[in-house]
Amino acid sequence: MRHKIRAGAALALAAGVLAGCGSNAPEGQGGGAWSYTDDRGTVVNVDHRPERIIAQVSAAGALNDFGVPVAGTFGPLVREDGSTEPEAGSVDPSKVTDVTGAGYGEVNLERLASLKPDLLVSGKYAEYPGLWHLVQDQEDAVKKVVPTLGVQQSGIALPEAIGKYKELARALGADVDSAKVKADEEAFNAASQRLRDIGARMRAENKTILAVGGTKEEYFVVVPERNPDLDYYVKELGLPITTPKNPDVAGGGYFERLSWENANAYPGDVLLWDARSASMKPEEMKANPVFAAHPAAAANRFAEWDAVAPMSYASYAKIMNKLADQLEANLR
Repeated sequence: MRHKIRAGAALALAAGVLAGCGSNAPEGQGGGAWSYTDDRGTVVNVDHRPERIIAQVSAAGALNDFGVPVAGTFGPLVREDGSTEPEAGSVDPSKVTDVTGAGYGEVNLERLASLKPDLLVSGKYAEYPGLWHLVQDQEDAVKKVVPTLGVQQSGIALPEAIGKYKELARALGADVDSAKVKADEEAFNAASQRLRDIGARMRAENKTILAVGGTKEEYFVVVPERNPDLDYYVKELGLPITTPKNPDVAGGGYFERLSWENANAYPGDVLLWDARSASMKPEEMKANPVFAAHPAAAANRFAEWDAVAPMSYASYAKIMNKLADQLEANLR
Protein backbone atom coordinates (compact mmCIF):
# COMPACT_ATOMS: atom_id res chain seq x y z
CA MET A 1 0.00 0.00 0.00
CA ARG A 2 2.66 2.42 -0.87
CA HIS A 3 2.08 5.75 0.79
CA LYS A 4 -1.54 4.93 1.37
CA ILE A 5 -3.32 7.98 2.73
CA ARG A 6 -6.37 7.54 4.89
CA ALA A 7 -8.33 10.27 6.54
CA GLY A 8 -8.35 9.42 10.18
CA ALA A 9 -5.90 7.61 12.32
CA ALA A 10 -3.63 6.08 9.77
CA LEU A 11 -2.07 8.10 7.08
CA ALA A 12 0.17 5.40 5.82
CA LEU A 13 2.63 6.81 3.45
CA ALA A 14 4.23 3.60 3.95
CA ALA A 15 4.89 0.64 2.03
CA GLY A 16 3.04 1.94 -0.37
CA VAL A 17 5.05 3.77 -0.31
CA LEU A 18 8.73 1.84 -0.87
CA ALA A 19 15.46 -6.79 -1.56
CA GLY A 20 15.18 -8.13 -4.16
CA CYS A 21 16.48 -11.34 -5.33
CA GLY A 22 14.80 -10.80 -8.63
CA SER A 23 16.44 -12.97 -11.19
CA ASN A 24 16.24 -11.24 -14.52
CA ALA A 25 17.06 -14.31 -16.53
CA PRO A 26 13.87 -16.02 -17.65
CA GLU A 27 14.08 -19.63 -18.65
CA GLY A 28 12.50 -20.03 -22.02
CA GLN A 29 11.15 -17.50 -24.47
CA GLY A 30 8.61 -17.43 -27.22
CA GLY A 31 6.27 -20.39 -27.01
CA GLY A 32 8.21 -22.27 -24.33
CA ALA A 33 7.84 -22.31 -20.57
CA TRP A 34 8.62 -19.06 -18.73
CA SER A 35 10.22 -18.72 -15.32
CA TYR A 36 11.19 -15.64 -13.33
CA THR A 37 12.42 -15.21 -9.76
CA ASP A 38 10.78 -12.09 -8.38
CA ASP A 39 11.79 -9.78 -5.54
CA ARG A 40 9.89 -11.85 -2.98
CA GLY A 41 12.23 -14.71 -3.82
CA THR A 42 9.28 -16.46 -5.44
CA VAL A 43 9.89 -18.46 -8.61
CA VAL A 44 7.04 -17.60 -10.97
CA ASN A 45 6.39 -20.33 -13.51
CA VAL A 46 4.07 -20.02 -16.50
CA ASP A 47 3.80 -22.58 -19.28
CA HIS A 48 4.39 -19.83 -21.87
CA ARG A 49 5.70 -16.29 -21.84
CA PRO A 50 2.92 -14.17 -20.33
CA GLU A 51 0.96 -12.08 -22.78
CA ARG A 52 -2.18 -11.09 -20.89
CA ILE A 53 -0.95 -9.15 -17.90
CA ILE A 54 -2.81 -7.48 -15.03
CA ALA A 55 -0.79 -4.86 -13.14
CA GLN A 56 -1.14 -2.33 -10.37
CA VAL A 57 -1.45 1.00 -12.19
CA SER A 58 2.07 2.35 -11.62
CA ALA A 59 3.58 -1.03 -12.50
CA ALA A 60 1.38 -0.98 -15.61
CA GLY A 61 2.69 2.47 -16.50
CA ALA A 62 6.29 1.35 -16.12
CA LEU A 63 5.78 -1.80 -18.21
CA ASN A 64 3.94 0.21 -20.86
CA ASP A 65 6.85 2.65 -21.11
CA PHE A 66 9.20 -0.28 -21.69
CA GLY A 67 6.99 -1.73 -24.41
CA VAL A 68 4.81 -4.22 -22.51
CA PRO A 69 1.07 -3.49 -22.81
CA VAL A 70 -1.25 -4.71 -20.08
CA ALA A 71 -4.77 -6.06 -20.35
CA GLY A 72 -6.01 -4.81 -17.00
CA THR A 73 -5.07 -2.61 -14.05
CA PHE A 74 -5.97 -2.17 -10.41
CA GLY A 75 -5.50 0.89 -8.25
CA PRO A 76 -6.18 4.59 -9.02
CA LEU A 77 -6.67 4.93 -12.78
CA VAL A 78 -9.00 7.85 -13.55
CA ARG A 79 -9.65 11.00 -11.51
CA GLU A 80 -13.08 12.43 -10.83
CA ASP A 81 -12.57 15.00 -13.60
CA GLY A 82 -11.96 12.21 -16.11
CA SER A 83 -8.21 12.70 -16.40
CA THR A 84 -5.76 9.84 -15.95
CA GLU A 85 -4.25 9.50 -12.50
CA PRO A 86 -0.53 10.45 -12.53
CA GLU A 87 0.08 7.14 -10.77
CA ALA A 88 -0.93 5.37 -14.01
CA GLY A 89 1.53 7.32 -16.15
CA SER A 90 1.24 6.54 -19.85
CA VAL A 91 -1.54 3.96 -19.49
CA ASP A 92 -4.57 4.79 -21.67
CA PRO A 93 -7.63 3.99 -19.52
CA SER A 94 -9.67 3.27 -22.66
CA LYS A 95 -7.30 0.44 -23.60
CA VAL A 96 -7.31 -1.48 -20.32
CA THR A 97 -9.92 -3.10 -18.13
CA ASP A 98 -10.04 -1.71 -14.59
CA VAL A 99 -10.35 -4.62 -12.16
CA THR A 100 -10.18 -2.49 -9.01
CA GLY A 101 -12.53 -3.63 -6.27
CA ALA A 102 -14.78 -1.67 -3.97
CA GLY A 103 -12.27 -0.96 -1.20
CA TYR A 104 -8.59 -0.23 -0.86
CA GLY A 105 -6.49 -3.28 -1.70
CA GLU A 106 -9.37 -5.12 -3.33
CA VAL A 107 -9.92 -6.34 -6.88
CA ASN A 108 -13.01 -7.45 -8.75
CA LEU A 109 -12.13 -11.14 -8.99
CA GLU A 110 -14.86 -11.95 -11.51
CA ARG A 111 -13.72 -9.19 -13.85
CA LEU A 112 -10.07 -10.17 -13.37
CA ALA A 113 -10.78 -13.81 -14.18
CA SER A 114 -12.76 -12.82 -17.28
CA LEU A 115 -9.57 -11.39 -18.79
CA LYS A 116 -7.94 -14.85 -18.64
CA PRO A 117 -4.66 -13.31 -17.40
CA ASP A 118 -1.28 -15.06 -17.53
CA LEU A 119 0.40 -12.91 -14.86
CA LEU A 120 -0.32 -10.22 -12.26
CA VAL A 121 2.42 -7.67 -11.45
CA SER A 122 2.63 -5.23 -8.55
CA GLY A 123 5.20 -3.38 -6.50
CA LYS A 124 6.80 -4.96 -3.45
CA TYR A 125 7.84 -3.02 -0.37
CA ALA A 126 10.43 -4.32 2.06
CA GLU A 127 8.41 -3.67 5.22
CA TYR A 128 5.34 -5.55 4.04
CA PRO A 129 5.05 -9.20 3.03
CA GLY A 130 2.38 -8.75 0.39
CA LEU A 131 1.97 -6.92 -2.88
CA TRP A 132 1.10 -3.25 -3.11
CA HIS A 133 -2.60 -2.47 -3.50
CA LEU A 134 -3.63 -5.98 -2.46
CA VAL A 135 -4.69 -6.75 1.09
CA GLN A 136 -3.73 -10.25 2.18
CA ASP A 137 -7.05 -12.04 1.66
CA GLN A 138 -7.38 -10.48 -1.79
CA GLU A 139 -3.85 -11.50 -2.71
CA ASP A 140 -4.59 -15.05 -1.59
CA ALA A 141 -7.73 -15.09 -3.74
CA VAL A 142 -5.90 -13.64 -6.75
CA LYS A 143 -3.22 -16.35 -6.55
CA LYS A 144 -5.92 -18.93 -7.19
CA VAL A 145 -6.69 -17.22 -10.49
CA VAL A 146 -3.30 -16.07 -11.81
CA PRO A 147 0.42 -16.25 -10.88
CA THR A 148 1.62 -13.08 -9.13
CA LEU A 149 4.97 -11.29 -9.40
CA GLY A 150 6.40 -8.62 -7.07
CA VAL A 151 8.88 -5.92 -8.07
CA GLN A 152 10.90 -4.20 -5.34
CA GLN A 153 10.27 -0.47 -5.00
CA SER A 154 11.79 0.39 -1.64
CA GLY A 155 15.23 0.50 -0.11
CA ILE A 156 16.88 1.00 -3.49
CA ALA A 157 17.84 3.99 -5.61
CA LEU A 158 15.49 5.25 -8.30
CA PRO A 159 17.68 4.09 -11.23
CA GLU A 160 17.82 0.60 -9.72
CA ALA A 161 14.04 0.54 -9.25
CA ILE A 162 13.62 1.59 -12.88
CA GLY A 163 16.10 -1.08 -13.91
CA LYS A 164 13.99 -3.77 -12.27
CA TYR A 165 11.03 -2.94 -14.47
CA LYS A 166 13.29 -2.71 -17.50
CA GLU A 167 14.58 -6.23 -16.93
CA LEU A 168 11.10 -7.60 -16.27
CA ALA A 169 9.96 -6.02 -19.54
CA ARG A 170 12.92 -7.67 -21.29
CA ALA A 171 11.91 -11.02 -19.84
CA LEU A 172 8.38 -10.42 -21.10
CA GLY A 173 9.68 -9.99 -24.63
CA ALA A 174 9.97 -6.21 -24.99
CA ASP A 175 12.84 -4.60 -26.90
CA VAL A 176 14.24 -2.57 -24.03
CA ASP A 177 17.33 -1.70 -26.07
CA SER A 178 15.22 0.12 -28.65
CA ALA A 179 15.91 3.65 -29.83
CA LYS A 180 12.87 4.84 -27.86
CA VAL A 181 14.05 3.40 -24.56
CA LYS A 182 17.56 4.74 -25.13
CA ALA A 183 16.11 8.19 -25.87
CA ASP A 184 14.01 7.97 -22.71
CA GLU A 185 17.11 7.11 -20.67
CA GLU A 186 19.00 10.04 -22.20
CA ALA A 187 16.09 12.34 -21.30
CA PHE A 188 16.13 10.92 -17.75
CA ASN A 189 19.85 11.64 -17.44
CA ALA A 190 19.43 15.17 -18.81
CA ALA A 191 16.61 15.88 -16.37
CA SER A 192 18.76 14.51 -13.54
CA GLN A 193 21.49 16.96 -14.48
CA ARG A 194 19.01 19.85 -14.39
CA LEU A 195 18.08 18.95 -10.83
CA ARG A 196 21.75 18.47 -9.92
CA ASP A 197 22.47 22.02 -11.09
CA ILE A 198 19.49 23.37 -9.16
CA GLY A 199 20.62 21.49 -6.06
CA ALA A 200 24.06 23.06 -6.28
CA ARG A 201 22.52 26.50 -6.62
CA MET A 202 20.18 26.00 -3.67
CA ARG A 203 22.94 24.75 -1.42
CA ALA A 204 25.10 27.73 -2.40
CA GLU A 205 22.22 30.04 -1.50
CA ASN A 206 21.52 28.11 1.73
CA LYS A 207 17.98 27.24 0.65
CA THR A 208 16.04 24.10 1.46
CA ILE A 209 13.05 22.04 0.33
CA LEU A 210 10.46 20.50 2.63
CA ALA A 211 8.28 17.62 1.33
CA VAL A 212 4.83 17.79 2.90
CA GLY A 213 1.20 16.79 2.64
CA GLY A 214 -1.92 16.51 4.68
CA THR A 215 -5.43 15.29 5.29
CA LYS A 216 -8.13 16.91 7.39
CA GLU A 217 -6.82 15.01 10.40
CA GLU A 218 -3.09 15.65 10.13
CA TYR A 219 -0.12 17.27 8.51
CA PHE A 220 2.88 15.20 7.53
CA VAL A 221 6.50 15.77 6.59
CA VAL A 222 8.05 13.19 4.26
CA VAL A 223 11.31 11.35 4.97
CA PRO A 224 13.33 11.56 1.72
CA GLU A 225 15.42 8.47 2.42
CA ARG A 226 12.37 6.21 2.48
CA ASN A 227 11.32 7.06 -1.07
CA PRO A 228 13.41 6.00 -4.10
CA ASP A 229 12.81 9.25 -5.98
CA LEU A 230 13.44 11.70 -3.14
CA ASP A 231 16.38 9.65 -1.89
CA TYR A 232 17.90 9.84 -5.38
CA TYR A 233 17.26 13.57 -5.55
CA VAL A 234 19.07 14.09 -2.24
CA LYS A 235 21.95 11.62 -2.40
CA GLU A 236 22.75 11.63 -6.10
CA LEU A 237 21.49 15.00 -7.30
CA GLY A 238 22.07 17.09 -4.20
CA LEU A 239 18.63 18.60 -3.74
CA PRO A 240 18.50 19.97 -0.16
CA ILE A 241 15.33 18.19 1.03
CA THR A 242 14.95 18.28 4.80
CA THR A 243 14.58 15.06 6.82
CA PRO A 244 12.10 15.30 9.72
CA LYS A 245 13.37 14.39 13.18
CA ASN A 246 10.67 11.98 14.34
CA PRO A 247 9.54 9.58 11.59
CA ASP A 248 6.51 7.40 12.24
CA VAL A 249 8.42 4.14 12.77
CA ALA A 250 5.25 2.11 13.19
CA GLY A 251 4.13 3.24 9.74
CA GLY A 252 7.41 2.31 8.09
CA GLY A 253 9.30 5.54 8.77
CA TYR A 254 8.10 7.25 5.59
CA PHE A 255 6.97 10.48 7.25
CA GLU A 256 6.53 12.36 10.48
CA ARG A 257 2.92 12.86 11.49
CA LEU A 258 2.04 16.20 13.06
CA SER A 259 -1.06 17.99 14.21
CA TRP A 260 -2.04 21.00 12.15
CA GLU A 261 -1.12 23.17 15.15
CA ASN A 262 2.49 22.18 14.40
CA ALA A 263 2.36 22.73 10.66
CA ASN A 264 5.15 25.31 10.93
CA ALA A 265 7.51 22.94 12.78
CA TYR A 266 10.01 22.75 9.92
CA PRO A 267 11.35 25.55 7.74
CA GLY A 268 11.73 25.29 3.99
CA ASP A 269 12.16 27.74 1.14
CA VAL A 270 10.09 25.57 -1.23
CA LEU A 271 7.33 23.17 -0.19
CA LEU A 272 7.22 19.95 -2.22
CA TRP A 273 3.59 18.90 -1.83
CA ASP A 274 2.17 15.41 -2.19
CA ALA A 275 0.05 15.65 -5.32
CA ARG A 276 -1.96 12.46 -4.84
CA SER A 277 -5.73 12.79 -4.85
CA ALA A 278 -6.08 11.77 -1.22
CA SER A 279 -3.74 14.50 -0.02
CA MET A 280 -4.80 18.13 0.25
CA LYS A 281 -3.88 20.65 -2.41
CA PRO A 282 -1.85 23.68 -1.30
CA GLU A 283 -4.87 25.99 -1.25
CA GLU A 284 -6.71 23.50 0.97
CA MET A 285 -3.76 23.22 3.36
CA LYS A 286 -3.56 27.00 3.51
CA ALA A 287 -7.03 27.06 5.03
CA ASN A 288 -5.16 26.20 8.22
CA PRO A 289 -3.78 29.49 9.58
CA VAL A 290 -0.63 27.92 11.01
CA PHE A 291 0.32 26.40 7.68
CA ALA A 292 -0.74 29.55 5.82
CA ALA A 293 1.71 31.53 7.95
CA HIS A 294 4.64 29.34 6.91
CA PRO A 295 6.85 31.71 4.84
CA ALA A 296 6.98 29.39 1.82
CA ALA A 297 3.22 28.80 1.92
CA ALA A 298 2.53 32.51 2.31
CA ALA A 299 4.68 33.19 -0.75
CA ASN A 300 3.11 30.29 -2.68
CA ARG A 301 6.47 28.63 -3.20
CA PHE A 302 5.19 25.13 -4.02
CA ALA A 303 6.39 22.33 -6.28
CA GLU A 304 4.59 19.04 -6.97
CA TRP A 305 5.71 15.65 -5.73
CA ASP A 306 4.41 12.75 -7.83
CA ALA A 307 4.79 10.26 -5.02
CA VAL A 308 3.73 7.03 -6.70
CA ALA A 309 4.75 7.44 -10.34
CA PRO A 310 5.67 4.57 -12.69
CA MET A 311 9.29 3.49 -12.38
CA SER A 312 10.50 4.17 -15.92
CA TYR A 313 12.89 6.53 -17.66
CA ALA A 314 10.06 8.12 -19.64
CA SER A 315 7.96 8.72 -16.55
CA TYR A 316 10.71 10.26 -14.44
CA ALA A 317 12.19 12.34 -17.25
CA LYS A 318 8.84 14.19 -17.40
CA ILE A 319 8.52 14.36 -13.62
CA MET A 320 12.02 15.67 -13.03
CA ASN A 321 11.79 18.26 -15.79
CA LYS A 322 8.49 19.49 -14.32
CA LEU A 323 10.07 19.64 -10.89
CA ALA A 324 13.06 21.53 -12.29
CA ASP A 325 10.73 24.04 -13.96
CA GLN A 326 8.81 24.60 -10.72
CA LEU A 327 11.93 24.90 -8.57
CA GLU A 328 13.46 27.38 -10.98
CA ALA A 329 10.28 29.44 -10.90
CA ASN A 330 10.36 29.48 -7.10
CA LEU A 331 14.00 30.56 -7.01
CA ARG A 332 13.61 33.64 -9.16
